Amino acid sequence: MEDARRVEERFGRAPLEKKDHIKAYFSEKLDGTDSRDRIENEKDDRRAALNQPTEQNMEDQPLVRPKSKRVATLDAFRGLTIVLMILVDDVAGGAYARIDHSPWNGCTLADFVMPFFLFIVGVAIALALKKVPNIKHAIKKIVIRTLKLLFWGIILQGGYSHAPNELVYGVDIKHKIRWCGILQRIALVYFVVALIETLTAKLRPTVLDSGHISIFTAYRWQWIGGFVAFLVYIITTYALYIPDWSSVLQNPDGTAKRYTVQCGMRGHLGPACNAVGYVDRQVWGIEHLYSQPVWIRLKACTFSSPYQGPLREEAPTSCQAPFEPEGLLSSISAILSGTIGIHYGHVLIHFKSHSERLKQWVSMGFGLLIIAIILHFTNAIPINKQLYSISYVCFTAVAAGIVFSGFHILIDMWGLRTPFLFLEWIGMNAMLVSVMAAQGIFAAFVNGWYYESQDKTLVYWIQKHVFNDFWHSEKVGTLLYVMFAEITFWGVVAGILHKLGIYWKL
Repeated sequence: MEDARRVEERFGRAPLEKKDHIKAYFSEKLDGTDSRDRIENEKDDRRAALNQPTEQNMEDQPLVRPKSKRVATLDAFRGLTIVLMILVDDVAGGAYARIDHSPWNGCTLADFVMPFFLFIVGVAIALALKKVPNIKHAIKKIVIRTLKLLFWGIILQGGYSHAPNELVYGVDIKHKIRWCGILQRIALVYFVVALIETLTAKLRPTVLDSGHISIFTAYRWQWIGGFVAFLVYIITTYALYIPDWSSVLQNPDGTAKRYTVQCGMRGHLGPACNAVGYVDRQVWGIEHLYSQPVWIRLKACTFSSPYQGPLREEAPTSCQAPFEPEGLLSSISAILSGTIGIHYGHVLIHFKSHSERLKQWVSMGFGLLIIAIILHFTNAIPINKQLYSISYVCFTAVAAGIVFSGFHILIDMWGLRTPFLFLEWIGMNAMLVSVMAAQGIFAAFVNGWYYESQDKTLVYWIQKHVFNDFWHSEKVGTLLYVMFAEITFWGVVAGILHKLGIYWKL
């Protein structure tokens, strides 16, 4: 009773005593009204104040409570992934090619970024859709968020933005626009996984049955959806016939040369004749694919492998062919990364004991690791980011699970939250930091204020004189510039925005 009294006082209303109800009853009888309606309304207000929603107001509740408690572990993991993305985008290449995307089979530091994002998306969906009061409202929000992700993906990676090096914008929609990209893949995975989670909300139990596999049976529809994506990917990859195909190469002197790639096969997992590339060429058109594929750094293409260098004279014609690393068929396989992520989120929701959570996560990770090792080292399905192979899904999911479990131990179990606040701040404003830092939008804005020529800007001056010249090394200078002028700078900005309560949300 005292709790109810305090809640009502906080909402600016004095609690009604028993005698007040009696007075109200007789006064309303004189007016021809019924006090029972008023009393019921007051009871409803009390229930709402005590976070006890009634059947009537359940339909009006938002999908996610505005003041819901954030999960520090997830924010820190998201922040770490943003830091990795900035690091590999701006440091890899000429300076540190070893951490750049693997030219084909294998896995490097850069290859963990995309599956980490999708894993995080899965965990976040499980937490956000833990309760779905209004399915129609939830589906509406899912569709709107998906469209926002697609829009920003096309703007930032479709060729419209040329940041940070070129101070121009615009793209030829007919011949040059790139329809696929990182945010577009995240949009597809988010849409499918969140839709399944929403539509099956009434089918899942609130309390799990006993047994280790109860968490799987309770959310069997999510796993069925992942299995369907697996079947579509595997059947298409190994059953689709890949005919010969051709492309036009633009030479530096302005001339064009058409070349033909000989295929005529099924189930090939090499760079030139795989089903992933064929589907994208047929759906999007070869002119709309990524024009700088990583396989140009293969030993078969250049003596400088794993660095990019002059092509061999006997290099295959496919070495310079366009290829979409975030294509349609590989994005269908990527749904599995989101499915595994949502499983980790379900474990976080249903198991309150830290030891039980870790037991579930470790057992899941161990099984995925065994599958990845067998598939890769038997050469049945090698680990390959460009194809988003099943072994790649399993291996990177293990890594994501280890990092997520590690943050859970350090932050949730041991209470070591302060050392990771920097990552939390970035994770809370992941979209802002990603656009401004990783996509180079802020650097392009600064470069727009140049002196005499476009290579004389504040960004270039800081990188050259403060970092490269001071350390007498371009490699060391580039690394330190990215760490301090980009990652640290945006971490501080994200922290200030967090204190001000400013977030960029989609």
